Amino acid sequence: MAASKLDRTPSIRERVEDTLHAHRNELVALLSKYVSKGKGILQPHRILDTLDEVQVSGGSAFAEGPFLDVLRSSQEAIVLPPFVAIAVRPRPGVWEYVRVNVHELNVEQLSVSEYLRFKEELVDGQHNDPYVLELDFEPFTALIPRPSRSSSIGNGVQFLNRHLSSILFRNRDCLEPLLDFLREHRHKGHVMMLNDRIQSVGRLQSVLTKAEEHLSKLPAETPYSQFANQFQEWGLEKGWGDTAEHVLEMIHLLLDILQAPDPSTLETFLGRIPMIFNVVIVSPHGYFGQANVLGMPDTGGQIVYILDQVRALEDEMVLRLKKQGLDVTPKILIV
Repeated sequence: MAASKLDRTPSIRERVEDTLHAHRNELVALLSKYVSKGKGILQPHRILDTLDEVQVSGGSAFAEGPFLDVLRSSQEAIVLPPFVAIAVRPRPGVWEYVRVNVHELNVEQLSVSEYLRFKEELVDGQHNDPYVLELDFEPFTALIPRPSRSSSIGNGVQFLNRHLSSILFRNRDCLEPLLDFLREHRHKGHVMMLNDRIQSVGRLQSVLTKAEEHLSKLPAETPYSQFANQFQEWGLEKGWGDTAEHVLEMIHLLLDILQAPDPSTLETFLGRIPMIFNVVIVSPHGYFGQANVLGMPDTGGQIVYILDQVRALEDEMVLRLKKQGLDVTPKILIV
């Protein structure tokens, strides 16, 4: 029995070149159609609409095949006659860039920097200035874990929680940063969660066990104010909840993390810590009839929509802060 062979997936450049060799006239007609529109940026729907126009006029070679997959995966096309550069996203987290010279019919693969430089020529024109400002943010993310699977894209919080919980499980000393965070957490100078009476993870675990036993004897709806002084003497401040039931839930979550960390428990616990008090919303729409504003003139719908969203967001923030045992008025700024 012959051994199975794994074929290498052709790059976007190779797919375009293969299509150029197999269907030269049809591809030239399509690219010429893009170039005839003049310089600019083509969105995905315009890329495919132009393809439909070419197919209607007789170019049916792209009805199926690898080049059609390229166009369907295209996110944008930059047209600077006689060049057409295409940004292709074949799968989540993977980008490739190709540029075709419609006159010479040569295809070249572009790096990210080369593609962005070509895109900037839409506004700046061609220039060979070697002193172009570049910002390198790599040092800021050097120690941050990065997902290697495309399925993790869009699930960054879950990925970080799994990573953090695995570290906490392997090394108990890594619980110290969590303790420091809870001790240093403040809002406008007011201490929340833990005070200086708790100096170690062991002390925290002992206090939580004592608080758990105390709360288990109280009715579920007992307000936090009735046991706030006792908690403060032990080292626990506001932010755990507004009733005995809610505080007990938070204590159980933290005890579970200290004993056997897992991603879901860690995510739930961190999500219940009061951390968001102020929100800034940037809206590109102006007021009615306002001149020289950024964005399209407003018709009234956008303003009404954003105001409704702000009211709903404020109600939700007030409810969450109250449930967390805080008497804080959130602030929302619309710019």
